[in-house]
Formats: sequence, C-alpha cells, structure tokens
Amino acid sequence: MLLSIPTLLLVAIFIFSLMGLLTLHAWSRGTREQTLGYLGGMLMFAALGAFLVSLRGQVPDCIALVLGNIILLLGAALNWTAMRVFGGRAAHLPGIGVGALIWLLWALTPSFYADLGLRVTLYSLITASYASLSVFELWRNRKCLEVAYLPALLLNLAHAGFYAVRSVADQGVSLEHALASAGRGTVFFAFMLFESMLYAIAIAYVTLAMVRERTELKFKAAAYADPLTGIGNRRAFMSRGAQRLSECARREAPATLLLCDLDHFKRLNDAYGHQLGDQALIAFAQVASQSIRQDDVFGRIGGEEFACLLSNTDEQEALQVAQRICNSFHGLSTFEPGLLSVSIGIVTSSAGEHDLSRLLSMADSALYAAKDQGRNRVQVYRRPVTARETANPTTTTPPAQVG
Repeated sequence: MLLSIPTLLLVAIFIFSLMGLLTLHAWSRGTREQTLGYLGGMLMFAALGAFLVSLRGQVPDCIALVLGNIILLLGAALNWTAMRVFGGRAAHLPGIGVGALIWLLWALTPSFYADLGLRVTLYSLITASYASLSVFELWRNRKCLEVAYLPALLLNLAHAGFYAVRSVADQGVSLEHALASAGRGTVFFAFMLFESMLYAIAIAYVTLAMVRERTELKFKAAAYADPLTGIGNRRAFMSRGAQRLSECARREAPATLLLCDLDHFKRLNDAYGHQLGDQALIAFAQVASQSIRQDDVFGRIGGEEFACLLSNTDEQEALQVAQRICNSFHGLSTFEPGLLSVSIGIVTSSAGEHDLSRLLSMADSALYAAKDQGRNRVQVYRRPVTARETANPTTTTPPAQVG
C-alpha cells in the first residue's frame, strides 16, 4: 500500500526539524563539538529545503526548484563536513559550496526547467558524491577515531548507494503528480522520502553515540593521566601494571619493577621554588620515557615518586636501564650541575612473584636502602634465603662511577 505523499513529506519535514533541533541542543549543551554543529545544520537545512520544495506551484520556481534544492545540497555537504571534522580534519569550505554552485549554474540555462529526468540525475549524483565522501572520511581516519565508526560508515554507504541507483533508475515525477499520487515515479519518490527520514534519525543517533564515546574516552584518559608530566598517574600504573604482570605470569616471563624517587626534592622546592620543582618532575618524566620501551608501563605514583614496570626484562637488563636513567637525569644540562639526582630500587618477578603491590613493597625497601647509602644510586632487592622475607639490598656503585 502506497503511503500518502503529502503525509510523508509533512512527516519528513517534522523529523528533519526535530532531529536538527535535538542535535543542535546537544551541541550547545556540551563542549561545542563541531561535528554535532555541522550535523544539526545538515538536518535543519534538510527541513528547510524540503519545505521550500514542497511549495512548488505556490511560489516561483526560483524559490521552490532552485533555492530549495540548493539548500538540500548544502545539507548533504554539511553531513560530509560533520564526518570530516569528526575525523580530525578542518571543514573544506569550497567543497561545501561546490554542489550548490553546480546546481545554481545549471539553473541559469534554459534546459534546466525542461528536463526533469536530468535534474533528478544531477541531484542524485551530487548527493551520492557527498555521501561517498562521508564514507571516505570515516574510512581514511578509522585508525585514529578509537570509537565504533562502522555503523556511521555503513549508513553513509547505503545512503550513497540509494542515490547512485536513483540517478539511473528514476526518471523523476513532478511534485504535482507526486502529491496526487499519480505517475510511475511516485513509488520511488515515496521511498526516497522514507529513506531520508530513516537516514536522518539513524545518522543523528549514531553520530551522537560516536561523539559521546569519544568524550568518555577523553575523560577516562584524563582520569588516568598525571596533569603535570602527561604520563600515567598511580591509578593508570596500578591498572596497566597488574595486567602486564598477569601476561608475564602466563608466559612465565620475567618482569622488573623500578621504583624511582627524586633526591632532596623538598629541599629543592624550598630553595628554588615550586616552579623549578615542577620542571624537575617534567624533566625526569621525559628522561625516563626516553630510556624505556614504548610498551613498558611508566607512571607517577606519588609526589616525586615514579615507577617503571619492564616486562620480559631480567635483572641485568633492568640495571642497565636504571643506571642510564640515573646518569641522564643527574647530567641534565638545563639545570645547575649536580642539582638533580634520583635513587632507584629494583625488584624482579623472576622468582615467581607477580603481585604488583608486593613488588612495590620490595622495591620500596631497596629504594630506602639507596637513600640511606648516599642517594643518586641504584639498589637491587635480594630475596632472603630464610622463610621470613627481609630486604637485603645489593648496592651498586653510584652512577658517576659505573664502569
């Protein structure tokens, strides 16, 4: 049964307007996410364009036929822009206007009003092109989106496919015949309205979901990051470290924990101010990050305390990393020579200990032994041979004397 075209047209305008207003409301109430702004604009343009086209016969053709379709094509361009911006690229202003410009230039020729089929073909091809560009933007940026982009990609792909088919299969039907439900193109016209409504609802929902998911990821990343140094905080280190230790336990691979504490940090703050203290923390985070591998777990777990978990690393390899960190930090040329130093406690899980809290406690014992024996050095925790575990750290020479 064919649905009433006037009813479908009225419902389409209502849905476009409602979804556009809701999307713009979400844009205004949030962080002014540009994607939602462009998507809301697309839906409002679709509502206005459909309304102007529906006035065919009541207003001059330059308004209903020319301006109405120009606005609809601008809406299609804004949909592409929304996907482009969501992928991290800037809006392409010439690209937004090119479809509308093509329609306007053709409207200035005498053949524009005479050939309905050609108008349908051109409009469908431009709309399909913008939808295809939306698919392209999502696909090219898929690795950096970090959200479930596939529903939006498939929606735009289906939208592009529909208008590509329409460009060759639909010869068009005049609005008068469509409103009167007369003519062989009426079925296609009704299906086009129905598809447009479903697409508007679906793309608004999916895009809102993508924006929300990315926002949640940003908040989660902020909750797991140290705001001063930019590395992981204690929560991030404990979470990722426990996971990495479990992986090492399954593979029966060694893992080594480095617990680092900047020497005389309170005295540094008192003598030179908190600004230099912050610079020292940032500098250490950079030095340590450059000395470890990308997949190692590194975080600031206290005021001036940092921890590194080196997976698949035995004690000797970890000693080399720790000595390199000590030497590099102590020799930073951006600070007064000898002003900065760090003490590091080391413990390895090769003996079967894969509990992160326990390893931190052992490394802490080694760290404080390093503090007691002069600072600016690396201490290795040695498990006692007796049943009762006590810290019996082995002392290495200070980094300046390593040879």
